[in-house]
Amino acid sequence: VPMAAEAATLAAADPPPAIPQAAGAAAPTARGDFYWLRSFLAGGIAGCCAKTTVAPLDRVKVLLQAHNHHYKHLEIGVFSTLRAVPQKEGYLGLYKGNGAMMIRIFPYGAIQFMAFEHYKTFITTKLGISGHVHRLMAGSMAGMTAVICTYPLDMVRVRLAFQVKGEHTYTGIIHAFKTIYAKEGGFLGFYRGLMPTILGMAPYAGVSFFTFGTLKSVGLSHAPTLLGRPSSDNPNVLVLKTHINLLCGGVAGAIAQTISYPFDVTRRRMQLGTVLPEFEKCLTMRETMKYVYGHHGIRRGLYRGLSLNYIRCIPSQAVAFTTYELMKQFFHLN
Repeated sequence: VPMAAEAATLAAADPPPAIPQAAGAAAPTARGDFYWLRSFLAGGIAGCCAKTTVAPLDRVKVLLQAHNHHYKHLEIGVFSTLRAVPQKEGYLGLYKGNGAMMIRIFPYGAIQFMAFEHYKTFITTKLGISGHVHRLMAGSMAGMTAVICTYPLDMVRVRLAFQVKGEHTYTGIIHAFKTIYAKEGGFLGFYRGLMPTILGMAPYAGVSFFTFGTLKSVGLSHAPTLLGRPSSDNPNVLVLKTHINLLCGGVAGAIAQTISYPFDVTRRRMQLGTVLPEFEKCLTMRETMKYVYGHHGIRRGLYRGLSLNYIRCIPSQAVAFTTYELMKQFFHLN
């Protein structure tokens, strides 16, 4: 959901350009057995590494987006909140909810990666659409698929991250699942805020895949020696150098996040549900957006905490793309 590392990480899944083979050169290794499993592991590991790196910033983002009353006096200060959380809750407070995040992000990254490959192939072979458009469409569909499959885990992660030391509604992941199921309408309670999440994810994932894929293909086509290097598992294939991955991923994430951020804010407030005092005024996506805009405006409401996402973008993408490229080579996916 607007989740920068997740969608942009997987944009690297586009087939890398091949280096023309000299006569007598060895043919690239076939994809072989269990390709889907290796793809699953590569995407999941990359997502977990990236999210753990920026977990403190994710915690602060939740607190700022939902106007937690313990930190409300800090207004929209990202760094002041980063200092205040350890003072109030200890340094582990910066990682509150990260356990639930890891349980969600591994299947999220894995599902999105496999779905992207499947949708891209389907769109190209069955619909006859290729070029950059198929990347945009496949990315949007893959992002929505991954969100729907893992949304309950994200709901629990947000509830745990919003809690402040000494005022715990939930004692852990299992307790949160049981409580939400019992008190908030059963299974449907886990899908509060799904609509703004999907509406935000479609353009976010699509733009991320489109932007990164375009930058990658153009860069490797026009400056292969400067921007690329041979893959360690298949020297006949070019991959981007690490610092170029970082640059392309950062640009893609920033553009996509700016477009979809109001939906992310709406989703978070709907997910928190009864935890917030204005719960009854934010039952639907329209009501929530209207409430946030009416009480806080655009900058301090619908785009509150956006600067934090820009700050998260560079380190998140650096770890995500570096790890993903290493995993692709480790699992012989090129």
